[in-house]
Amino acid sequence: MSKQITIRLPDELVDFVDAEVAAQHCASRAALVAAALEHYRERAIGEAIVAGYANIPDGADEDLDEFLSAAGKSVWGDE
Repeated sequence: MSKQITIRLPDELVDFVDAEVAAQHCASRAALVAAALEHYRERAIGEAIVAGYANIPDGADEDLDEFLSAAGKSVWGDE
């Protein structure tokens, strides 16, 4: 199910969205906005997971530092 919403965006963002659609990088304005929001949501979830692991006391897991480093790089796109 989906809901239709109305949003206001600055002209330069709308120009960018329209250029992406014209270049066939996305099927529609709605598809690009939905993809951007999904990416934002996935990043927020990833950051929450990394933050949770960061709260584990030192020495609780020998591989934790390596895992956190790799997870952080993955979440923030530093690969």
